[in-house]
Amino acid sequence: FGQRLLVKCLSLKFEIEIEPIFASLALYDVREKKKISENFFFDLNSEQTKGMLRPHVPPAAISTLARSAIFSITYPCQDVFLVIKLEKVLQQGDIGECAEPYMIFKESETAKNKEKLEKLKSQAEQFCHRLGKYRMPFAWTAIHLMNIVNSAGSLERDSTDLEIGTGERKGSWSERRNSGLVGRRSLERMSTGDESCNLSSFRPATLTVTNFFKQEGDRLSDEDLYKFLADMRRPSSVLRRLRPITAQLKIDISPAPENPHYCLTPELLQVKPYPDTRVRPTRDILEFPSRDVYVPYTTYRNLLYVYPQSLNFANRQGSARNITVKVQFMAGEDQNNAMQAIFGKSSCAEFTRESYTAVIYHNRSPDFHEEIKIKLPAYLTDHHHLLFTFYHVSCQQKQNTPLETPVGYTWIPMLQNGRLKTGQLCLPVSLEKPPQSYSVLSPEVPLPGMKWVDNHKGVFNVEVVAVSSIHTQDSSLDKFFALVHALEEHSFPVRIGDLRILEIDLENELKSSIASLSSAQLESVVRFLHQLFDKLALLIVRPPVIAGQIVNMGQPSFEAMTSIVNRLHKNLEVSQDQHGRNNLLASYIYYVFRLPSTESTPASPGPGGCMLGGSMHYATMARSAARLASLSLSRSRSLSNSNPDISGTPASPDDEVRTIIGSKGLDRSNSWVNAGGPTVPWRSPPRSSTEVMQAMDRSNRMSSHTESTSFLQTLTGRLPTKKLLHEELALQWVVSSGSVRESAIHQAWFFFELMVKSMVHHLYFSDKLDILRKARFPERFMDDIAALVSMIAGDIVTRFQKDVELIERLNISLAFFLNDLFSVMDRGFVFSLIKTYWKQVSSKLYALQTPSMLVSL
Repeated sequence: FGQRLLVKCLSLKFEIEIEPIFASLALYDVREKKKISENFFFDLNSEQTKGMLRPHVPPAAISTLARSAIFSITYPCQDVFLVIKLEKVLQQGDIGECAEPYMIFKESETAKNKEKLEKLKSQAEQFCHRLGKYRMPFAWTAIHLMNIVNSAGSLERDSTDLEIGTGERKGSWSERRNSGLVGRRSLERMSTGDESCNLSSFRPATLTVTNFFKQEGDRLSDEDLYKFLADMRRPSSVLRRLRPITAQLKIDISPAPENPHYCLTPELLQVKPYPDTRVRPTRDILEFPSRDVYVPYTTYRNLLYVYPQSLNFANRQGSARNITVKVQFMAGEDQNNAMQAIFGKSSCAEFTRESYTAVIYHNRSPDFHEEIKIKLPAYLTDHHHLLFTFYHVSCQQKQNTPLETPVGYTWIPMLQNGRLKTGQLCLPVSLEKPPQSYSVLSPEVPLPGMKWVDNHKGVFNVEVVAVSSIHTQDSSLDKFFALVHALEEHSFPVRIGDLRILEIDLENELKSSIASLSSAQLESVVRFLHQLFDKLALLIVRPPVIAGQIVNMGQPSFEAMTSIVNRLHKNLEVSQDQHGRNNLLASYIYYVFRLPSTESTPASPGPGGCMLGGSMHYATMARSAARLASLSLSRSRSLSNSNPDISGTPASPDDEVRTIIGSKGLDRSNSWVNAGGPTVPWRSPPRSSTEVMQAMDRSNRMSSHTESTSFLQTLTGRLPTKKLLHEELALQWVVSSGSVRESAIHQAWFFFELMVKSMVHHLYFSDKLDILRKARFPERFMDDIAALVSMIAGDIVTRFQKDVELIERLNISLAFFLNDLFSVMDRGFVFSLIKTYWKQVSSKLYALQTPSMLVSL
């Protein structure tokens, strides 16, 4: 969550009250020039004022009546502003004319100007009745958040009252506050560094914002806003010389409680505790972090944000000046296919089928500042698209003149070659309604017979942003998940981007996609880390059957896993616990990992078909030949109940294993992680005939292809025996070489703990806890474990002088691995492993003149 801030909007009052005013809040980071939160829409109008819009507004859902919100800031800094924007009902006249009454009339002169105010109110009622569903920009202001937080934190009071205004002789706009509350010392103690930005311990503050800036119709873009916000921090602010709109907006700002009541997620789901559904809720506002955040998705999220930015109708013939854009999310091309998936703003329905942008009066090339939030369906088809319809709105009522006249159309297909289409777009606008089957094509395609604004040039700028646990938005991850899913569904050919992959090419493409995972964006890798590891583990233990041949993907999958683990350690050092273990990886082992399949039976491939041997326990991506769909999160989010800690004296040999199964995983306080070190050559060749035979056996198990499926089924009546993850990890580790082996050595703790977790789950799910320990694991797996321990012991005695820190951690990781094996394997065998280790170490000790360094390990 980052640091969390609770903002309560208490009241909004102008000198005159003649019409409804609509407000929104959002956080902006001026340094990064980025909007760092979604909008929070709130309504502080009286019930009487709201009644002016009753013909246009359906009954309000309780979720749209929120007046308090929780904002998260992962990277707080001194340049964060809380920006408040106001809109009003569209009326005839530009923004300056409509704002003039708010600047010249005073509440104290109400009696004197009674007739004028009554006339203004009558006009407002007429506009609300006729144009009530349209908005126009009105005013805005901003609060320099960290100045408020720092000032409140420096006061020796339970709460703080701060007043903010734009008076010319009242000091800097962003630092003016009640002099009776804030003295010189408290201002001197303010720090300009980001290290002072603590949002978790300051005292609650009540702010009174007294002045707003009139919104300029030609300065609505985010770039203009960043310039204004940067100017606010200067002593000679240009904004201070502007004539303000006097108002009083009261806001409470405080650290958010740990477990707030009546809270709704960004998807409008209730967060417990939620005792009463009739109570006005608090909204949890989604953060758009200013920099990458490395946290895996653990809940379902599938949101789309649409930001219309600008339109250029300067070269369009005909009357089109009061322009609004209607945005719809369509499941087909008929108007009945408009989905009720657009989030409502304030005092309205929870979801709606359309959203309109604010109108800039008499402007043929308007800028927009809307944020349209859409709940994406889990399954997208080629017919899902965003439809933009441009209307000219007639502000003046004339006979035989419609209220709105369509003046253009454009659209965005949601899927482009199977991938979600997002980013900054500049679209052409059609003068005519799109023809049949338009939704599967891009508007950039010159459709025959259609007329376009400005000769089919891009005239409409829009940005589309997705926050989704469904769509990776990374080409490397997307290709990997798509190919794995194609194997699951036996769906060929599969289209990925512009590439059409046939079954004959699948093996090479799959290996290529696994290798390219190392080049995927790190944030995307972390976001989908759990699904990625699950799929790699599945490929290791369930080799896919392609064209009747079982293709061993264990080696490339193990290499990809070691690469990802090493990359996380190197790039996310701050995410490591006190023992050097990466928290993301430790959490995956303890809380997420389960055996790839515990109750699967192999599906039979069709003639010459492809399959991923065994059923899938985790469904990460679902995709037809050319589309993405959902993650099966209900299954992939299963928590592990394994605890690799071994403590106490068990009553029976297997009591501690049952304890492991029955308790939640906790971090082991004495575990270590391995640090970096140079590459070492491959271990020495086998020294005995037994080792030669074992090496040959591993070579046979590592072969790329085995007998055809049909031959194996004829011979044995079933598909090849399923592999187990701990067995394959041990095998792959023993036969690895070069950089792969070195990466595994560096992060040995991860693979050791993953093997132990797999072993314990295997015993539990296969009901082997009550059988003799000697019969629990096959002999070849025990041979691989023996070879692995011997190999690592060899590394310890040969490299301890060159890579002291690495070898120290490797030695400790090996010790805890052996300790864990006492609980699951034959203890005589484990003692033989310790004997193997001690033989290598002791022989080295006798050969050293100063063995103290090796002894200290």
